[in-house]
Amino acid sequence: MLIVYGDQTSGNCLKVVWVAAHLGIALDWREVDILRGETRTPAFLALNPDGRVPTLVLEDGRTLAESNAIIGYLARGSALVPADAFARAKMRQWLFWEQYSHEPYIAVRRFQRVCLGRADAEIDPKLAERGHAALALMEGALAGQPFLVGAAVSLADVALVAYTRLAHEGGFDLAPTPALRAWIARVESALGIV
Repeated sequence: MLIVYGDQTSGNCLKVVWVAAHLGIALDWREVDILRGETRTPAFLALNPDGRVPTLVLEDGRTLAESNAIIGYLARGSALVPADAFARAKMRQWLFWEQYSHEPYIAVRRFQRVCLGRADAEIDPKLAERGHAALALMEGALAGQPFLVGAAVSLADVALVAYTRLAHEGGFDLAPTPALRAWIARVESALGIV
């Protein structure tokens, strides 16, 4: 059985849970508390020298880190990865964009507010500015199509719904983004996210 070390408060870890559940892949989940430093122990660092979750351990003992790499591995050959080469490339484009232009702002601002208890005045205002820009870009991309890469849910949607659905916890108001809100509901429904 595949083993996943993760923290269920992390959207990056939940991506792995959702993909596995959607595809009927059994996981042996090992909860790791990042706030208590459990990713910095010698035992964990032997699995993932970067000391981050999620970390996947294959049946043969090989390990894989980075949420989007893990979900790509789990979803290989499934309908979550478009068959068309261009659509597959667009999906990957969104996966890269999520890690560079979305997660560093939406997720980090949420983490600072929710997990660290910081007031808005204590948080770098650029996080809000860039987070709003990311949400606006997604709103525009979703106008006129149900999912980020056309008519079917893909890994792009899984990756981006993880923190977008919780953006309000980071102080981002989704009321002015009707296409984005409708997309969140569609992705949650398609993946069975509660």
